[in-house]
Amino acid sequence: MAALFFFFDGQKPFASSEAVTRATIARFRNAFVTALLAALLPACAKAKYETPDYRVISSEGAFEIREYPSLTLVSTPMSRRGEDGSFMKLFRFISGKNDRSEKISMTTPVLMTGSESGTMSFVVPRVVAERGAPAPSSPDVTVSTVPAATYAAYRFSGSGKPAPSEAAAKKLLVWATSRHLHVTGTPLFAYYNPPWTPGFLRRNEVLVKVAPALKGSAAR
Repeated sequence: MAALFFFFDGQKPFASSEAVTRATIARFRNAFVTALLAALLPACAKAKYETPDYRVISSEGAFEIREYPSLTLVSTPMSRRGEDGSFMKLFRFISGKNDRSEKISMTTPVLMTGSESGTMSFVVPRVVAERGAPAPSSPDVTVSTVPAATYAAYRFSGSGKPAPSEAAAKKLLVWATSRHLHVTGTPLFAYYNPPWTPGFLRRNEVLVKVAPALKGSAAR
């Protein structure tokens, strides 16, 4: 089998032993992309992190109405997303910077009350919440309980940066209004993936609290 060697003269490659057809290049490119995805997808697959349970009351495409149980959150103020160390304050808490020096498992999603500033929160694992979460060692970190509530949710992929997140929040509010839902809170952003996950594999959500669903609504 003749070996194929490429040489480059500026930006124009040519084959030394045979002409390379466009079909050959296309096959090579497709094989490369397939191999890259095969290597990348397992690493970006959903990790075995605990996520909050919820009951889907109704769904319509990427929109859902959900019932969430009471959740325990560990939170810290966020003044400049990604620049003020808010994530690391929470990570240090679950890594043992608390009054019991207890290491706590990471959960998803990471919650934010604003796309750029507000509050960042981790959900405390269920077993830890049931026995009582440890007190934070840092005055910037607090533990609180959020009552059970009904939320409208919109799921979107792509970047979790402020602009796409705000656009998603607007879509959710327009949808909620069109369905005559009574919104009782401000948008809550939920991010499920580590930052190196490609945008098309990301699970991002925005949620708003709405008036409880009517009795007898069926779960889906």
